[in-house]
Amino acid sequence: MATQILVPAAPQTNASGFTRNDYKGLPSTLCQGCGHNSIANQIIAACYELGIAPEKIIKFSGIGCSSKSPTYFLSRSFGFNGLHGRMPSLALGALFADHTLHGLGVSGDGDTASIGMGQFKHLVRRNMPMVYIVENNGVYGLTKGQFAPTAEKGLELKKHGKNVFQPVDICMEALASNATFVARSFAGDPKQVKELIKAAFSHNGIAVLDIISPCVTFHNHEDSVHSYVGGKAMEIPLHEVIYVPAREEIFVDDFLEGQTKEVTLHDGSIIRLKKLDKDYDPTDRHRALRMLDEAEKNNLLITGLFYIEPYRPSMFDLFPLPETPLNRLPEERLRPARESIDQLNKMMF
Repeated sequence: MATQILVPAAPQTNASGFTRNDYKGLPSTLCQGCGHNSIANQIIAACYELGIAPEKIIKFSGIGCSSKSPTYFLSRSFGFNGLHGRMPSLALGALFADHTLHGLGVSGDGDTASIGMGQFKHLVRRNMPMVYIVENNGVYGLTKGQFAPTAEKGLELKKHGKNVFQPVDICMEALASNATFVARSFAGDPKQVKELIKAAFSHNGIAVLDIISPCVTFHNHEDSVHSYVGGKAMEIPLHEVIYVPAREEIFVDDFLEGQTKEVTLHDGSIIRLKKLDKDYDPTDRHRALRMLDEAEKNNLLITGLFYIEPYRPSMFDLFPLPETPLNRLPEERLRPARESIDQLNKMMF
C-alpha cells in the first residue's frame, strides 16, 4: 500500500517575493488588547500588500509605549529608538544620509505633542518625505497614566484627578504647520488604518496619521477597595506587582462613509466616531481646519484623510542630492580636490 506524503503548501508571497512573515517583528510585550498592537498588525499588512522590501524601510521612535511598538513589526528593517521627543531630528539626519529608504516614524501623544512638539512641527513644515504615525491614547502609559497633552478636558484618571486643560489636536497642529498629508483613524477600524498607511507610504512628503489607540490599563476609573488603588492603600508589599487583566481589542464593523458610531471603551467611557463623507474634498486645507473645529465643538472624533497636497516639493526636492545616497559615496567623491581647496583659500585672503 502506497504511503501518501503531504507536502505543506508554500507560504503566499507578494509581488516582490516576500511572505507576510518577512514583515513581522518580535512578540509584543504591550498589554493584551492595546490598540498599539492593532496598529502594528496593519503596518505589517500594509507593507506586505505594497510589496516594499523590508530592508528598504527605516523605523524611528522616541520614548513611550508607542515607541516600543516598532520592535513588534518589520524586524528585518533598520531602526533607531531615540530620546523622548527627538525622533524627528533622527529621521531627518538618517533619511538625508540615504534618501532611497522609506521612513516610518512611530510616536505617541506625549512624545509628539509635549516634549517633541517643536521637533514635530519643524519636521512637518520641511515636508520631510516619511510616514509619521502618532499612536494616541491620551495618557502616559509607561509612567503610570498621567494626563497626556491630547487628553480631553474633564477626563478623570485615577491618581491624577480631573484634566482642566484643553487638549492638543495633532491634526490641527499638522495642518497649521502646512503638512501635505493629514489623517486620523481609530485602532479598532483596521481596514481604514491599513488603507491610510498604504496611502501615506505612497505620498511624496510628510504624511501625519493620528491614530486613536485606547489604553486598556489607565482608563479604568477603579476606585473600590478591590481595585489596585484601594488595595495599594492597605497592603504592605514586599515588592510592587501590577496585574493588568486581559482585554479584547476593540473593533468597529460595517462603518461606512458619513456614518457616526458610538464606541464603548474598556473603562465604560464612550467616543463618537464619524467617517468623512465621500464628497469631502481633502485638498481644501481651510475646510479641513473648519471641519476639525466643528468636530471638537460637537464632541465628534472624525476619521479619514483630512488633507493632502500631492504636488508640493518635498524636502529632498529642494536640495541637489546625488542619485547615490550620501552614506554610500566613496571618499574621493566627498573630499574636495586640492585645486578647489587652494582656490578657496585664495578667496579668504
